[in-house]
Amino acid sequence: MSIRSVYFALPAAFVAALGFAWMTSATAFDGGFDGAPQFAQAAPPAAQPPAAGGGADRRTDHMPSFSPKAMCEEHIARRIGNRAYLKSRLDLKPEQLSAWNIFEKAADEASAKEKAKCASLPTELKTPPSFADRFNQREEMMKTRLESLEAVKPSLMALYAMLTPEQRAILDRPMGPMGGHHHHWGRG
Repeated sequence: MSIRSVYFALPAAFVAALGFAWMTSATAFDGGFDGAPQFAQAAPPAAQPPAAGGGADRRTDHMPSFSPKAMCEEHIARRIGNRAYLKSRLDLKPEQLSAWNIFEKAADEASAKEKAKCASLPTELKTPPSFADRFNQREEMMKTRLESLEAVKPSLMALYAMLTPEQRAILDRPMGPMGGHHHHWGRG
């Protein structure tokens, strides 16, 4: 065996041994939020005493309260802020401002309707909603969003038709983190 073979064989053997050790029963993978490997313990931790008033559901013991109303309002606020950012990025010409104002009025009216629906949402949830509840809530959110998009579409398309090729390029970029846009630039 040549020296060169030893230089390649030893690291490969070390990596293989390390990989084998990693996969033994001495380690376990916890598929929780952090995804970090957890090492097995010799003895299980002591059980926590039940909360006053009886044993609570394990799923809700550590769940922080959640506010659907606040989340809904946050989404709307981001869209409104994104519209202001977009207006600045487009650097609109005086002849384009009337089209922008018509779009912005339609978008503000749609946002106001969405805010009214946000007001009907609970301010706090201490237990997670059921699958059926989450499904129905998602459907309602999508219907509301579709109504908003339909309300602003005519004015947004009219504005788009007035933009220069350079301005259109700003809107034409793919949406989402990979394309540079975050969410929907408040187009509704």
